[in-house]
Amino acid sequence: FLQQYSNVENLSPQTIRQVMKELQDMEQTPPEGIKVLINESDVTDVQALIDGPAGTPYAAGIFRVKLTLSKDFPQTPPKAYFLTKIFHPNVAGNGEICVNTLKKDWKPDLGIKHILLTIKCLLIVPNPESALNEEAGKMLLERYDDYSQRARMMTEIHAQPAKCGAAASDAKDDDGPSTKKHAGLDKKLQDKKKEKLIKEKKRMLKRL
Repeated sequence: FLQQYSNVENLSPQTIRQVMKELQDMEQTPPEGIKVLINESDVTDVQALIDGPAGTPYAAGIFRVKLTLSKDFPQTPPKAYFLTKIFHPNVAGNGEICVNTLKKDWKPDLGIKHILLTIKCLLIVPNPESALNEEAGKMLLERYDDYSQRARMMTEIHAQPAKCGAAASDAKDDDGPSTKKHAGLDKKLQDKKKEKLIKEKKRMLKRL
């Protein structure tokens, strides 16, 4: 469902320059909690990592987002998708994001940074009125605690950063060579515990 072919040849050189400039600016001075991933060979493949905002069920998660620029960009808004699985009223099963900025409120001069910030805001303030995931929208309005628990569980299963153990083992390395051997062992135990926890959470999700 995600567009895999490149749109570079369909975009004007001016648009490509503009997109590249904006991405490079964001790479040098990233907006808080957003990291762009530049695809040098295809600027129409815009991806970013968004940190789950604190105080939300998405906190501590890292969500990968993709923007697909059409040949009419910036006249027409890009399509936006979560590549990381998420339980959210405004995100469809295929990851497509529904937000007014990408529909009726779109203006050609808004730019990519604005879109990514809007998506981050959506994690803080979902909009159940324009729900693509009706179940999540209904739960948010009627049973917030259940919604929050389910969203948090999905975050813990699907949106965890890959290098969880790296910082922990780095800290242990300072104590000297004898603890290095244990660091590997501890990490294996932690990974096993984590796997078990995730399996249990998946089972619970099925029951919800």
